[in-house]
Amino acid sequence: MSEFTMSVEMLSSFPKELTAEVDTVVFDVVGTLLEPSPSVAKAYKNSAETLGVTLPEADISKRFSVAWEKQEFFDSQQQPAFRTSRRREYERWNQIVCEVFAGHAVAEKIFEDLWLHFGKPSSWRPVAQGCQLLGTAREAGLKVAVASNFDERLLPLAQCVEPLIGIENIFASSEIGWRKPAVEFFRTVESRLGKDPRQLLLIGDDPRLDIAAAQTAGWKSMRIQ
Repeated sequence: MSEFTMSVEMLSSFPKELTAEVDTVVFDVVGTLLEPSPSVAKAYKNSAETLGVTLPEADISKRFSVAWEKQEFFDSQQQPAFRTSRRREYERWNQIVCEVFAGHAVAEKIFEDLWLHFGKPSSWRPVAQGCQLLGTAREAGLKVAVASNFDERLLPLAQCVEPLIGIENIFASSEIGWRKPAVEFFRTVESRLGKDPRQLLLIGDDPRLDIAAAQTAGWKSMRIQ
């Protein structure tokens, strides 16, 4: 399968190479349709400061990247790899936050505050390029869906945060039991949509979790910049 990378300015309609068989465009969420507002590092900093912990955003960002990669590696080593659940996603984020604020007694409380924070509509804002591509897909007469490594918090958010409002098929990893890049994630989405891989196009921002994983599953893919 092919990957296509292009800007919205260059995209008047989806390339024929992508839509020859595709009838459904599946969008990633974080980094594609929505982004944290404020940023992850800023949100972590703000939460920590309310509990008396001061840490520079740059340090938080570095620690977050290390902690996130550690959890990715952990999940990749499980049998089966990238199997998940509501409990696992909650534990995963708990461990990431607590590692970012390792050595601070209030790390668990910071996590609890952040878990609530990222479940609020006010903590997210639309990504312009992703929103335009969503509109383009609809104008082209294609069906649209959402499939994300977000957890169950995505479901209530999707009911009140644009551009997710009105999208009927919302798939969150904790609800389907798999996280990208597991091929089972894609197979579950296919099954629930009643589609064949060649009918599906994934649009995302992550080269590994979105683009490469979709191609491995036999989907077409498009990466936004």
